[in-house]
Amino acid sequence: LDEALATVKVAPETEETLTDTPEVEPEPEPRWMGRGFSPTEQQVLSFLQDRGITDRNALAVILGNIKQESRFDTQICEGGRRTGYGGCHTGGFGLIQWTTSGRYRGLGQFSAKYGLDPNTLEAQLRWMVNEREWMAVEHIFKAPNQSKGSYMNAAYRWLGWGVHGARSHYAHSYYNDLYVV
Repeated sequence: LDEALATVKVAPETEETLTDTPEVEPEPEPRWMGRGFSPTEQQVLSFLQDRGITDRNALAVILGNIKQESRFDTQICEGGRRTGYGGCHTGGFGLIQWTTSGRYRGLGQFSAKYGLDPNTLEAQLRWMVNEREWMAVEHIFKAPNQSKGSYMNAAYRWLGWGVHGARSHYAHSYYNDLYVV
């Protein structure tokens, strides 16, 4: 082996091989803003992008589903009553209409644990992304270049909605209102 290695010729180092090759910076992800968005809609959009969801279709579908669920009203009880967390005893509550007792109580327990008011956008967004239902599909929302239908299927798994309603219409509207800054 030593004899074989001794016969191997090594190319002399040149200045070219010693210089560092400049690293190419990856293209930054686009930062989306919403034309005509309310402050709450814009906060949700920013929150989602900060979590790594950058695909226009994914963002539009999530926003469209939230609009269908709550109109972005964190204190709304199913049926349209604005009761706040403590006053909603039947149906869904809040941003994504937490309906089952486990999901509803989970919002309250999570908020108490972190010193948050369950009626606030901050508490509800933080709880939303910590729920197992969201965590099971977040990777789909983070995967770029999927169809609206693919993201809508993930939204169904996340929210478990029974009525499609205007979700697709809202998602389409949000898609058209998103622009890159």
